[in-house]
Amino acid sequence: MASRPAATWKLASLLGLASFLSFIYFYEGGGWNQNSRFDLLRAIIERHTLQIDAYHTNTEDKAHFRGHYYSDKAPGLVFLAVPFALAARVGMRVVGVDPESVRGEYALSYIATAFAVAIPTALAGVCLFFLALRFGGTETGAAFAVVMMSIGTPILAYASLLWAHALVGACLLFAFAAALKLGDGGPAEFWWALAAGLAAGWATVTEYPAVVASALLAVFALVQVWPRGNAARWRVCLGVGLGAALCAFVLFSYLLAAFGGLRPSYSYYDPNSFSFMQQQGYMGLTYPHPDRLLKILFGCSRGLFFASPVLFAAVVGWWMVRKQFRSAAIVSGAIVVYYFLFNASFYWWKAGLAFGPRYAGPCIPLLSLGLGVAWTRAPRGWRWVLIAVASWSVFVTVMVVSTSSQLAMQDNCPIAHSSWPAFWSGQMAMNRESMLLASEAGRGYGAFNLGKLLGLRGIASLIPFVAMWGMVGWIGRRWVREQ
Repeated sequence: MASRPAATWKLASLLGLASFLSFIYFYEGGGWNQNSRFDLLRAIIERHTLQIDAYHTNTEDKAHFRGHYYSDKAPGLVFLAVPFALAARVGMRVVGVDPESVRGEYALSYIATAFAVAIPTALAGVCLFFLALRFGGTETGAAFAVVMMSIGTPILAYASLLWAHALVGACLLFAFAAALKLGDGGPAEFWWALAAGLAAGWATVTEYPAVVASALLAVFALVQVWPRGNAARWRVCLGVGLGAALCAFVLFSYLLAAFGGLRPSYSYYDPNSFSFMQQQGYMGLTYPHPDRLLKILFGCSRGLFFASPVLFAAVVGWWMVRKQFRSAAIVSGAIVVYYFLFNASFYWWKAGLAFGPRYAGPCIPLLSLGLGVAWTRAPRGWRWVLIAVASWSVFVTVMVVSTSSQLAMQDNCPIAHSSWPAFWSGQMAMNRESMLLASEAGRGYGAFNLGKLLGLRGIASLIPFVAMWGMVGWIGRRWVREQ
């Protein structure tokens, strides 16, 4: 038993590393969403301004205020990427690459995605592993949950793009874990509360809609210590409040510096762009539409359970522990429900070029927690069903991401009509749109995968990816058996 903690950490670290390598294996090129964030990153480190005037022609995801253009996105992801981008620019100069050349900017977009999105999401996988153990899963069950979240759900797509959904999901999972830790008591109570406040707060700095989920997690943190009396309650309120206040300061400072007020950046669209944001409810939000909800759950175009049917088991797993871990099940369930209702309330519910219900994407890590319990408690026969469903989820996810996860909005079933034929004909990394300006990139600098960089073509470019996971499975199985 003495060797168990070390072996458990080895397995969790191995899965985290494999998840990270999976996320950076695919670089999915440009698009309005990622270009808007990369434009802001370039503006900050190259021109020391929040205005993206010099780069804005490569995206329509932009705000317009007093004659200048800004990214319409919340700034958390870009602010997280800034120190890594600055370090990368120094490294490029050391090896003789001009960081402001086309080659240098292209590399910078890949590095920013790797460090600001892929690494936090991989760490969320490690966190997910230990949370699954805490909720009664075996090590095999916990590993199953991590693998499925990483390569069996749209998280694989979101973590390989300079999008915010995977980072927000990671922050929410970190906040959930810190709040759960408060239930153990101990002298580090304030610091766990501070961690919960910072993680939940940064989720909101990264994506405005996360504010509801962040508030739910703050309440959950307080619930964890409520029976221990006023002293514990005040410590948690102070810790969570301080973390949230620091994040609010960052967000409000950005909004004041860019727009001179505290309105979300989405409210500064040019009147000719995204007119529904001004005409439909509050910035495009109305009320949950039942037909949209069904489509983002089961539809062929954006349905989460259509693309990743293994997540049905996650729902079952959470249901199994609802009595033993009541408050945790309630708050996680509330966050999942909130995100789906939010997505179903939005006028542009398909979210443009995307794989799965993108606006609901941040809830996937929390939802995936149920997979560890589902695997552990499943009878032997049902585990074979789980394996079959999980294999299909992984295949669909990898098929989509390896071709292009920026699926057409007009197609009623792009996975079948676009991804499937493209995959079997060997059309890997199809997106040729760049994150750079058209005048810089020309027709190059679009998507790639690491197998293609090694000279492999078509489906063969996935051989290193598949081999890596085969090696992880073999090593992980040996470690579990040795215990």
